[in-house]
Amino acid sequence: MTSPYRIGIIGTGGIAHAHGKAYKSVDKADIVAVCDINQESAIHFGDMFNISSRYTSLEAMLLEESLDVAIVCTWGHTHAEIANTLSRSGRVKAILCEKPLCKNAAEAEEMVAVAKTNGVYLTEAFKFRHHPQHLKMKAVLDSGRLGKVQAIRSTFLAGPVPRENLHPDNNWRFNKSKGGGAFYDLGCYCIHHARFIVDAEPVKVFAFGYVGPVSEIDEMASAVLEFPGDVTASINIGFRSYGSQAVEIYGENGVLTCDKAWNNENQPVSVEAVFASGERETYNFSPVDQFALQLQHLLACLEDGIPPRISPQNSIDQMRVIDAMFESMATGKAVSP
Repeated sequence: MTSPYRIGIIGTGGIAHAHGKAYKSVDKADIVAVCDINQESAIHFGDMFNISSRYTSLEAMLLEESLDVAIVCTWGHTHAEIANTLSRSGRVKAILCEKPLCKNAAEAEEMVAVAKTNGVYLTEAFKFRHHPQHLKMKAVLDSGRLGKVQAIRSTFLAGPVPRENLHPDNNWRFNKSKGGGAFYDLGCYCIHHARFIVDAEPVKVFAFGYVGPVSEIDEMASAVLEFPGDVTASINIGFRSYGSQAVEIYGENGVLTCDKAWNNENQPVSVEAVFASGERETYNFSPVDQFALQLQHLLACLEDGIPPRISPQNSIDQMRVIDAMFESMATGKAVSP
């Protein structure tokens, strides 16, 4: 394709700025339109990224613009409605939807069906799936050097946030009605990562945690996922403790570890491998923009007609696990997704 791919961004919050910065390093991309219900925010975003077409209505944007890719950066509870509108419009070829894809598996199934019916690529935005460190970890595991994976431990502790700040009015992450909560915002990374590493779906999950009396969201939580073949994954997530973004993968013959697994934009990272033989290896990675790698991958999918790394079915299965997590927390029992 000689001319740049036309990109539209819906929603202008913090994550949209990360996408906006990323496109600058992607030669084939051009953000041509931005949409936000807040006109001042749309104007500010447009000025920041030199986007002349600014809209406060998705329908108005779709009447005027023909897009190769629409990036959905709004609050999670709006993802399904926006994605379905985009798919049905006939004005969009692909949708990159921020995580979590939606509120539940039923919404995910509808989103996938609508996109498929209308011939639209739909993929979930898990940036880490495109980072060289995670691709390397998977390659080491697939090589067999670590032996069969037995256990995974991961954390996403995004704090500490002062308890008085864990209020629905302060941040969408602390607002239940807008799709906030530790499992939606943080746990989704650990869940998706475990499923990616094991290359299977959990047969049972057990989750427990603390729901804030004011925020009404899961402010801190832990969970265990049981996979086929006696593989377990344990995760710890939340907003109230000292920060951690670590991953440990234990095989029969060694362990892989990294301590900057998720939000490591433009930072050097490393993966440590320790083998039962006594051998140790360190894999170092220069700073990368995960958002740019993610966009490059999607454009390559459009250009070459190949499926995205994160398939629509994968996202449905992801939401089934998250649904099961909430059910387990509510009932105090292990649940099969």
